[in-house]
Amino acid sequence: QEQLVESGGGLVQPGGSLRLSCDASKLTQNYYSRAWFRQAPGKEREAVSAITTTGRNTYYADSVKGRFTISKDDAKNTMYLQMNSLKTEDTGVYYCAVQTWPYGLLAFDAYDHWGQGTQVTVSS
Repeated sequence: QEQLVESGGGLVQPGGSLRLSCDASKLTQNYYSRAWFRQAPGKEREAVSAITTTGRNTYYADSVKGRFTISKDDAKNTMYLQMNSLKTEDTGVYYCAVQTWPYGLLAFDAYDHWGQGTQVTVSS
């Protein structure tokens, strides 16, 4: 069963904004780096952004740099992805994930707990 819950997806016009949330409050294990992935129709899942436990280190895919911002609120066990200047190519299902062992921010194969995903559609 999913222990991460994403929300905030929807339909938005090109140039618009959305903020995704990932609630990890039901996760019973300790977790370390957190990340957002997305999967567009007919494409493989890709890492979009990630953040370390301390928040000092972040990662952004080249395609979203300058437009997306990852953040977290530890008091709420929630991670966010603010997405601005959205493009049609940002369309896809967005998933949040965590590592329950500190393999490292960029060890994208090591994210082992996932949410169910939230659909983001950018279209005019």
